[in-house]
Amino acid sequence: MARFTFKLPDIGEGISEAEIVAWHVKVGDAVEEDQQIADMMTDKATVEMESPVSGKVVEIAGEVGDVVSIGAMLVVIETEGEVAEPAPAPKADVVETPKVEEVAPTPQPVRAEPVEAQSLPSGTAVAEKEEGKGFDKLSPNGAGAHPVLASPAVRERAKSLGIDLSQVRPAQGDRIRHADLDAYLTYSTGQGFRAPGASAKRADEAIKVIGMRRRIAENMQAAKRNIPHFTYVEEIDVTELEAMREALNANRGDRPKLTMLPLLIVAICKALPAFPMINARYDDEAGVVTRHGSVHLGMATQTDAGLMVPVIRDAQDRNVWQLATEIKRLADAARSGKAKSEELSGSTLTVTSLGPLGGIATTPVINRPEVAIIGPNRVIERPVIKDGEIVAAKLMNLSISCDHRVVDGWDAASYVQAVRKLLETPVLLFAD
Repeated sequence: MARFTFKLPDIGEGISEAEIVAWHVKVGDAVEEDQQIADMMTDKATVEMESPVSGKVVEIAGEVGDVVSIGAMLVVIETEGEVAEPAPAPKADVVETPKVEEVAPTPQPVRAEPVEAQSLPSGTAVAEKEEGKGFDKLSPNGAGAHPVLASPAVRERAKSLGIDLSQVRPAQGDRIRHADLDAYLTYSTGQGFRAPGASAKRADEAIKVIGMRRRIAENMQAAKRNIPHFTYVEEIDVTELEAMREALNANRGDRPKLTMLPLLIVAICKALPAFPMINARYDDEAGVVTRHGSVHLGMATQTDAGLMVPVIRDAQDRNVWQLATEIKRLADAARSGKAKSEELSGSTLTVTSLGPLGGIATTPVINRPEVAIIGPNRVIERPVIKDGEIVAAKLMNLSISCDHRVVDGWDAASYVQAVRKLLETPVLLFAD
C-alpha cells in the first residue's frame, strides 16, 4: 500500500488560493481515477477537482469554507501500488456555482386546536340571547355549566381569531371583553394557539458564510470601508424613449426583444467621452487613477448563488441589438454558473438594475476598484405639467454612486444630465 498526496494545482493565472465550497468524498471513501472529489472557488469561478488515482481517501484538507493555498495538500489517497510520478493536474472546468445553503421552507399555517380549559366542563356550546342586555350568552350543555357573556363585536373578533370563548376567563365579572381576548392571545400562544394566517415559529439557523456569499461580503465590506461614497439621483422623462422602444420591438424581426437596459447603455457610453473621470479605476495603494478609453461595462446580475457582475466588453462599439444579445448571453451564463473567469472581471463601470423591483431611488455600492456605479429605477407613469397642461408621462429615476476621492459632485451631476438629455431626446442615441 502507498499514499498519494494530491496537491491543489495552479488553476488560474495569478490565483494563490482557493476556497472549498463542496466535498464529494469523505475520509474512508473509495475513489476511482478521474472521479470528482471537490469543488473549489477562485474569484467567482468554481472549478472541479478530479482524483488522479484510484484508492481510498485517508485525509482531506479541511471543511467547506476553508481556504487552501496552491500547492498545498488537498487530499491524501491510499493506493494499491506505488505511484511513481504525480498524475497531471486535473482539468479545471467551470461549473455552476453551488447555491448558498438553502433555508428550510416556512411551515404552512395550521389552525391549532383550542387550549384545554381546566375550569369549564366539557360540552357543546349553545348560543342564547340574554334578554334586554344585547349580549349573547354562551352556555355549555354540560350540567352545572356557567354562562359566558360576550358582545357581538367581541364574538366576531374571537371567531376571526379562531378562539373558543368558552376557554377565555373574563378579568371582571362574567362578560368577556376585548382585553380578555388580548390577554388570551398573549398567554396562550406558547400553548399551541396561533391566529389563522399567522406564520408558524421557525427554529434559529446558523448558516456558514462560504463561497459566493463570502466573496460578496468581502467585496462589499472593502468597498464601503475604503470608498467615500456619494449618490446623486435625477428624474428622467422616458415617455418618448418608451414609445421608440415599443416601435423598435414591433419591427425587430428575429432580433432579440429590447428592454430599457440596452438603450440606457448606449446613452451611458455616448456621454462618457466628455466625462472620462466616470469611466475609471482607482488603484489607491499606488495612488493612480486610470481613465479608460473603452467602456467595459459590468452588469450586476442576481443568481441563485448571489450577485455576479459579467462584463460587456467594448460596450461603446455595440448597437442596441448587439447589446441586447450580449446582455442575455452573459446573464444566462452567470445564472447557469457557466460564465468564464474573463467574463467576470475587468469592468470599468457598472450598471445595476432591479428591473420591475427598481423602487423610487437606490444608493448602489461601487464595484471596487471602479469609481462609479449607475442604477436605473423602475418606470412609473405619473401626471406632470407640460406647457401649462397636466399630461401623463413615464418617469424614471436614475441613481449614480461615485468615489468622492476621484469624482466631484459637479461632475457626477453634469454627467447624469448629459445622459438625461440623450434619453429624453432618444433620436440622439442613433445620431453620430
